[in-house]
Amino acid sequence: MRVAIDAMGGDHAPSQIVKGALAAAREWPDTQLLLVGDTAQIEPLFEGNKPANVSIVHADDVIGPDDEPVKAVRRKKGSSMVMAGTLVREGKADAMLSAGNTGALMTTGLLIVGRIDGIERPALAPMLPTMDDVGMLALDLGANMDAKPEHLAQYAVMGSIYRTKVHGMNNPRVGLLNVGTEAMKGNELTKAAYTLLEQAPINFIGNVESRDVLLRNCDVLICDGFAGNILLKTMEGTASVVMRGVRDAIMSTFLTKLAGAVIKPKLASMRAKMDYKEHGAGPLLGVNGLVLKCHGSSNDQAVKNAVGKARTAIQSRLVEAIASEFSGK
Repeated sequence: MRVAIDAMGGDHAPSQIVKGALAAAREWPDTQLLLVGDTAQIEPLFEGNKPANVSIVHADDVIGPDDEPVKAVRRKKGSSMVMAGTLVREGKADAMLSAGNTGALMTTGLLIVGRIDGIERPALAPMLPTMDDVGMLALDLGANMDAKPEHLAQYAVMGSIYRTKVHGMNNPRVGLLNVGTEAMKGNELTKAAYTLLEQAPINFIGNVESRDVLLRNCDVLICDGFAGNILLKTMEGTASVVMRGVRDAIMSTFLTKLAGAVIKPKLASMRAKMDYKEHGAGPLLGVNGLVLKCHGSSNDQAVKNAVGKARTAIQSRLVEAIASEFSGK
């Protein structure tokens, strides 16, 4: 297995990206890791101890967080992100991952790697944390701000395949994010999508509400990218504020500090449930190659977990399974 890593993308690149890649290389010596980026910046980070299954693919340029996605991908052919996507397209890597510019990565998936035949719009599908530690696959969470009912139906099929192939989940429950559980609730998009989802080859359980997401009211959550991205960032922000509030309350008096020492392991467990670093990365489903998006603030642990997720998807032949479903074979 060969995984191309955009070593220059993300808030903590290249140091944390390289550190995570080195940890992954030691954990999985059967996986070749291709660090794509500036050799002069990457090599010193090895500190003279580069594993045999790690190599550098030099890239002169970088797509920054403020770059306009389409222009950047078209003009910066020598950037680390575009070159990683090119390795996947040319069959020199089985997967790529990046913590860089989300819009640019979506564009790289579309313009460089290419869509699977029959897929109209690829979807970003990260895992959302749930209280039972199983997690919920949600798509689309930001690849497309607008969507048609047909796109949501395709998301549902791809999400079901992902849950089955990668997570070994039998007959995953698919829910449509909505403002109520009744069949005819919602806007024109969700009403039309509801009918298509009923007809799709999936285990559709109907509309679900966002307030129950943390309780895993379904296994695959379907929504357009606009609503999905708002949901994702609201969850991230709420988790951060709640944990900060709990910490401040515990530190307020001597007695609460004593109580905090008792419940500290439980709080640490809850924090881990909501931590993006534990989930690693979300795949861009619908492109003709495995493309994974890491959180922009990913540290070494998140990068290592992302490589693990890529390995599982490669081993389960995820892309081939989706392509086969939409080709009718």
